[in-house]
Amino acid sequence: MAHSRIVGGSTAKRVIACPGSVALVQKAPPQPSSKYADEGTMLHGIMALILEHNEPAPSFLGAESNGQKMTLELLEEKVLPALAALDVIDPEQQMEYAVEQTVSFGDFLPDVFGSADLIGRLGDRAIILDWKFGSGVTVEAEDNPQGMFYTAAAMRTPGLEWVFDGAKDIEIIIVQPPSIRRWVTSFDRIRQFERELAFAVRRALQPDAPLATGEHCRFCPARPLCPEMTGAADRALQKAVKDIDASQLGALLSRADLLEGWISDLRGLAMQVLESGNPVPGFKLVAKRATRKWTDEDVAATALVGLGVDPYEQSVLSVAQAEKKLKALKKPLPTELVTAVSSGNTMAPESDPRPAVLQIGQQLTAALSKIV
Repeated sequence: MAHSRIVGGSTAKRVIACPGSVALVQKAPPQPSSKYADEGTMLHGIMALILEHNEPAPSFLGAESNGQKMTLELLEEKVLPALAALDVIDPEQQMEYAVEQTVSFGDFLPDVFGSADLIGRLGDRAIILDWKFGSGVTVEAEDNPQGMFYTAAAMRTPGLEWVFDGAKDIEIIIVQPPSIRRWVTSFDRIRQFERELAFAVRRALQPDAPLATGEHCRFCPARPLCPEMTGAADRALQKAVKDIDASQLGALLSRADLLEGWISDLRGLAMQVLESGNPVPGFKLVAKRATRKWTDEDVAATALVGLGVDPYEQSVLSVAQAEKKLKALKKPLPTELVTAVSSGNTMAPESDPRPAVLQIGQQLTAALSKIV
C-alpha cells in the first residue's frame, strides 16, 4: 500500500490538526513494523486477490506474507466476515468496483496520494470502503478523515470518473469485522474537507508550521521528538502533585494520557538507538533477569518421577481457552457456567460507556451526616 510522505489517508487527521508534525515525522527514525501491522497488510492483500480474481477464500490458508501466516482463525474471524459484509452492502451484487486503487490530488496537491481499499459505484451512489482488520480501536465512519481523503483524491484521479459521474451522494463504509459502519455524505462535505486538507498541507510545508497536541498524537511516530510533548513533560515535572487543585485534575489527567504514551515512545526510541549500536548518554543495554528453564523437559520429567515428584499439574481451562476450543467445535459456551468478577476499580473518562461504581460507603457517610 503506497502512501505519501506528506499526508495520506491514515495521517490526514493528524496533519490537519498538527501541520508541524509532517517535518518532525520526516526527522524521526524509521519505525519498526509490528506483527499486527504485517498481519493487516497480509489480510488487505488477500482481500484484493479474492475480489480481483474471484479466488475462493479458503485457498489462501497457509499463505505467508511479511512473516505472517494465513490461519483458519484469521479466515473465520476476519476474511469471511469481511466478505459477508460486502453481501450486506451489495446484496444483489450490482456494484461495480476497483480494489487497491492509488488515488492522488494531481496538481492541486502535488505528491499527496494514497491507496484506497475499494472504490465502487452502486446505483446513483459512490462507495468508498476501507477494511480495518485491527480489533483494538473502534473506527467510526462518520466524518472519517481517512475515508474523506480517499474520496477527495479519487474525485481528482484520472480513470475513476465513472465512480462519481452522475452520483447523487457518497457513502463511506468502514468494515471492521464483524462490524459495518456507514456514513452517507455529500460532495459539498468532501470539498470542504479537501480545502481543510489543502490549507494544512500548505502550512506543513512552511518552516514555522504549528504543532498541537491532542488525540491525533496517539499514533504519531514523531511523538518522542515533539517539543510540545517535551515541554508538557518539563512542566509536569515542575508541578508538585500536592499543589494541584482538584478542579484542575480532569484537564491534567487528559494530558497525562498523552504523556504516558510519549514516555512509552521515548523509551522505545532509546531502545531502538541502543540496539542499532549507537550511544544514548547515561544509558546502556543490559541483559534482563535470567529465568531458569529445563534443558530438556522430557528428561527432567523422568528424573523428577525417579525422585518421587509428580512433574505435571492439572487445572481447569480458563474461560477464554474453553471458549476458543468450543468455537472450533461450533458450540456455544454455556452462560450459566460463567460469572464476571471485577478485579477492582479503575479510572476512566466520563465518555466511557461503563457505569460509574457506586461508592456505598461514601454515600452512607453522607446520608448519616444529614441525619445527625
